[in-house]
Amino acid sequence: MNQSSVIKAPIAGCMRWGKWGAGFSTKEYRQLIDACLENGIRSFDHADIYGDYTTEAEFGDALKEVPSLRSSLRIITKCGIQMVTPNRASHQIKSYNTSAAHIIASVDQSLKNFGTDHLDLLLIHRPDPLLNPIEVAGAVDHLKQQGKILQFGVSNFLPHQVDMLMNYTSVEYNQTEISILQLAAFLNGTLENCVKHKIIPMAWAPLGGGAFDDDTHPRFRSIMGTATLLASKYECGVNEILIAWLHTHPSGILPVIGTTKIERLIQAKNAASIQMEREDWFKLWIASTGEDVA
Repeated sequence: MNQSSVIKAPIAGCMRWGKWGAGFSTKEYRQLIDACLENGIRSFDHADIYGDYTTEAEFGDALKEVPSLRSSLRIITKCGIQMVTPNRASHQIKSYNTSAAHIIASVDQSLKNFGTDHLDLLLIHRPDPLLNPIEVAGAVDHLKQQGKILQFGVSNFLPHQVDMLMNYTSVEYNQTEISILQLAAFLNGTLENCVKHKIIPMAWAPLGGGAFDDDTHPRFRSIMGTATLLASKYECGVNEILIAWLHTHPSGILPVIGTTKIERLIQAKNAASIQMEREDWFKLWIASTGEDVA
């Protein structure tokens, strides 16, 4: 699968497919996976902790029904957070673990869960105050040499944290919260750092993480008013406008759509065809910040 085909489509975020959300049966996992593939959505975002360490294996059970599906899709997963759950009795408190031993063991468990011999992309889930970049790089190089991971990246890392790690290994993705409601990545150097290093930014909660379902949000009226006008102009829906706004940034922001509805994923895919004019982009920026640019 070439890189451009990945970038043109959104990523299906699977956090709420299992215990932490819809509680899908194996049949329902298969139905949504199939619907994604039929609509050209081929990347699926996981983390080992999702569903209290159960969602990866449930997704894997669906794939095992038709083993040929694996070659049609791209599996992304994360590790590095240790949660306290009954199926991880050795964890005394919630903490981070980016030791080489933990990364390698996490990958081996994820491979078993998914029923596959490789992960297309592994991300470190959160910055770890005890992260040793030499140790992480050693684990990543070892896993790549074994063919167990094809690409490596990070999640929620700030530019200086990415730079430190890049002194020792290649970082190809940074998944962080980016939306019209969460502008930090535009202001703290994260996106500029992605452009500088040719890192692909992934946006989790690209539609505000459900905040647009609450009309009491302080920026709801201004953003929705502007987005509605632009949706009329571009002949699409508001969700498409908000995703197109992200696509307009030169870093090539890739949205991770955390939904259990294929319709939402199709909307996000359709947004890739919208060529938003520069002034329209700034109309939404001003609607979000409440201020004209300097």
